[in-house]
Amino acid sequence: MKSEFEFITNLKNKYSLNKIGDDCAVLPKDSKTDLVITTDLLVEDIDFRLLWTKPDFLGHKSLAVSLSDVAAMGGKPVWSMVSIGVPEAIWKTDFVEKFYEGYIRLARKFNVELIGGDVSKTPDKIVIDSIVAGEVKKGKAILRSGAKVGDLIFVSGELGGASGGLKLLMDNILNNEFINIWLENLISRQLQPLPKSSIGRRLGFTQIPSAMIDLSDGLSSDLNHLCRASQVGAKIYAEKIPIDSNLVGISNSFESRINYALNGGEDFELLFTVSPNIFFSRESFFIKRGFLCIGEVTANAEIIELITNGESRILESKGFRHS
Repeated sequence: MKSEFEFITNLKNKYSLNKIGDDCAVLPKDSKTDLVITTDLLVEDIDFRLLWTKPDFLGHKSLAVSLSDVAAMGGKPVWSMVSIGVPEAIWKTDFVEKFYEGYIRLARKFNVELIGGDVSKTPDKIVIDSIVAGEVKKGKAILRSGAKVGDLIFVSGELGGASGGLKLLMDNILNNEFINIWLENLISRQLQPLPKSSIGRRLGFTQIPSAMIDLSDGLSSDLNHLCRASQVGAKIYAEKIPIDSNLVGISNSFESRINYALNGGEDFELLFTVSPNIFFSRESFFIKRGFLCIGEVTANAEIIELITNGESRILESKGFRHS
């Protein structure tokens, strides 16, 4: 069975769909500005479960995942549209109203205008389609395909928290009355992720990254996507990967915590590459914002090495897949 990414690649090649392949499509707007546009589909029992979440949390996350795509292009989010289909039983409750409350709350935080969408009924599951458009300077969108051999690899923050939260939800932790702050933080990171919109916009303005992607599918998968687009390889160091500190609340094992960081997904941090010359000339910029270097780009196209205690192994893509 084809994976989601294999299907998209085949579709792109078969019909010469050259604008497909990054976090957003880049379209011309005027002589000074390009549009970056993305869409995300969330399906009940695939991307979320009603047993775990609340309608306002779901509205928040529906927008957050698309805002993260715009951030990965270095764009400023401007407007959005959202469509939602719900079963008859859900329609008769206040679910849809609460959904929009969460959506609008996050939209206002980032000055994003909701300009349209649709509401409909579905046979048995909730389906959500979120569209966000942003703006970048003409020809300045940061693509996945710009990484060069020798570039340094950075992440914008701690990884693994969202997948740790998902594990807690799958273990039915919500029925446990003794939930500590570590566990609450992990669950929050899963249900109400905060996209790095301001950071992405700043990186787009400075044009510091040579390539960038958001960490939605997991470090192992998303670094692979970036390497494939740039036709390069990568070497990353396990001890340099920033693991969400809250994961100590569910695991004493470094191997377990690093697995969350590598393969979990939905952290919505930014992964980007930078020329060493740019890094050394602007090191204070990176330190001030807490960006962490986890490795470097290599010439071994599409091969990712993970170095642990001085030993190297090939890192397979094991992040989230829809199929």
